[in-house]
Amino acid sequence: MATVFPATALGAGGGLTPTATDNGTPATATTPTPASTECSPPGVVPVSCTPVAKARLVLGVAAPPETAPAPVKAGIAAANLIRTKPYIWGGGHARWWMPGYDCSGAVSFALHGAGLITVPMDSGEMMNWGVPGKGRWITVYANAGHAFAVIDGLRWDTVGDATGTGPRWHPDTVSTAGYVARHPAGY
Repeated sequence: MATVFPATALGAGGGLTPTATDNGTPATATTPTPASTECSPPGVVPVSCTPVAKARLVLGVAAPPETAPAPVKAGIAAANLIRTKPYIWGGGHARWWMPGYDCSGAVSFALHGAGLITVPMDSGEMMNWGVPGKGRWITVYANAGHAFAVIDGLRWDTVGDATGTGPRWHPDTVSTAGYVARHPAGY
């Protein structure tokens, strides 16, 4: 079954236009949150950890805002391609296209789509990937047994979905206690 979007709701890059939101109401400008050094490399002027505009979830598909950087849009688009695949332990590690994905395979697929990695990582490897702390656009949360990502405000995870297991977008947050937060430099 194909998902159909009104032509006026999504922009050319797949993101919501400045005049429409996922519920049909006019979009409103958001104010950036106060600066945080957690999202900036050492010696750089601090930037906010929160994107000015966030992705929207439309019928299970993530739609990035037009203002999102190209790698963020590409990572979201890649994740959307596998968002209905089932959970398969080890899925996404032997090759990129698999019948199903495990947690780190799904996160790796999105990061690869964003052009941020060239080989899949397991959750243990993700604990040391990138830069420590939360990112402005992408944060990977990992421990020895599980990994998930928050990309432009939406959680990309293989658990917590009432309709089945496997990689899915979630608008809700979960506890990050016991996880290491990592992000790609600049994002």
